[in-house]
Amino acid sequence: MSKVEEFEELRPLLFSIAYRILGSVGEAEDAVQETWLRFDASATRPVSVKAFLSATVTRISIDVLRSARARREEYAGPWLPEPLLNDPYEDPERAAELADSVSMAALLLLERLSPLERSVFVLREVFAFGFDEIASAVGRSEAACRQLLVRARRHMQAGRPRFEADRRERQELATRFFEALSQGDVGGLQSLLSADVQLVGDGGGKAPQLARAVVGAENVARLLASVYPLMARIDVTFEQHEINGQPGAVFRDRDGKVLHALALDVLDGQIQTIRSVINPDKLGHLGPVADAWAIDREVKRTRKRTQ
Repeated sequence: MSKVEEFEELRPLLFSIAYRILGSVGEAEDAVQETWLRFDASATRPVSVKAFLSATVTRISIDVLRSARARREEYAGPWLPEPLLNDPYEDPERAAELADSVSMAALLLLERLSPLERSVFVLREVFAFGFDEIASAVGRSEAACRQLLVRARRHMQAGRPRFEADRRERQELATRFFEALSQGDVGGLQSLLSADVQLVGDGGGKAPQLARAVVGAENVARLLASVYPLMARIDVTFEQHEINGQPGAVFRDRDGKVLHALALDVLDGQIQTIRSVINPDKLGHLGPVADAWAIDREVKRTRKRTQ
């Protein structure tokens, strides 16, 4: 097998590791590309190509995350991960861990960890790497990695998200939610939301958003019902799609350009959190991006005409 073939076979795994460490599709893809360049430039063949590439992408991701930390601290409003429609890596034996670890809720919890803790947690808890491989990847002793994992688990367990186990039930609830959203049905929306539901928007200062954070079923339902039917009038459409392994949808303007992604956390038959990513910098991997400011102006004009 050639170098290119070996690398391409492992690319899904490498991307999945990098995305969970970084929470950014673009940065993860860059980390994978840099990993290829280093592998291609290597004169000697590693004993284990998988171990070498996994360690390389982890080290690169740690370096990127350290520099990204400062940018995220200065970020305008709440920071959310870049929406991921499809995780390219599949492992039937790790399916539950893979699905849980890619959710926006889990990625936001991972933000609490140091880059080393985050990397050790991802490699061990999600991908079941041995401590010898992890130690090589992060440049620490096995004993140090075990301690890093203990601290990471403590942080993660304190707020670890729970989700509706039945995927079909989640999707049915999401379908009812989006139907009520399209119709501007406040009561219908409210009946699907938990009492303390949160709506979180991520415009990053680069796009208008419904609100940075709204809490409470009535408040969230009224806000959503006041905006989305107006968007439909100006030909904004949506298609339901899993976002980071959870039910959601991608919204597009009349030209089919991506406006924003909406992700739902579902538990006990109710929606617990709604996350809206509209920052154009985080949507380019989904396709051409819409002008959210122009959409916002058109929605406001439509509202004035209907009042």
